[in-house]
Amino acid sequence: MTALDDDELVSVARSVIEADARAISATLNALDGEFIEVANLLSAVTGKVLVTGSGTSGTIAARGAHLLSVCGTPAFYLSPADGLHGGLGVLQPADVLIALSKGGSSTELNEFCARAKSLCRAVIAITAAGGSTLADLADHVIIIPLDEDSDLGAVVATGSSLAAGAVLDALCEICRIVKVYRWERVLFTHPSGAVGRDAEQSLTRLTKPEAKG
Repeated sequence: MTALDDDELVSVARSVIEADARAISATLNALDGEFIEVANLLSAVTGKVLVTGSGTSGTIAARGAHLLSVCGTPAFYLSPADGLHGGLGVLQPADVLIALSKGGSSTELNEFCARAKSLCRAVIAITAAGGSTLADLADHVIIIPLDEDSDLGAVVATGSSLAAGAVLDALCEICRIVKVYRWERVLFTHPSGAVGRDAEQSLTRLTKPEAKG
């Protein structure tokens, strides 16, 4: 075990948080024409949105699917492993697949996406690797230009996963606004927890004339 004095402890924490912040800031450079196409596609989708990824990307994918649904775009998470064991059968022609992968080289994920292309409307990749296998097979690619030090040791998916989550967050809100999925509906479908408890107060705040969305 290595002992850290107070200054060293704070220094380590600061370096990690600063790397995370840079990774999220890098997503601003991903808001290009391809991002706009993806946003328009998701806003107009009439089917479901399947969000997938392996490892840490899978955790972020599950979060993204939940938030899309909260914001009025029906979505769900399916792991590539389960998809390759028959789960792919859930996809229909009007559906869209979003795949998350920093490096875009997961064999399992890429096989899942390659098969999904023939089953759904489009495959969207969110990745840091524009020349990867995943990027090549996707119909649309949002590339996040990450620094090498975005992740711990360039191995543990810390900053890169937060960056992918930020891109999905932006897409969630765009879809909510375009679909005119009002805050009344958001709060109606989220009656539990502090959100439900404070729904009336939140609705008053969110529906003031000056409130946006």
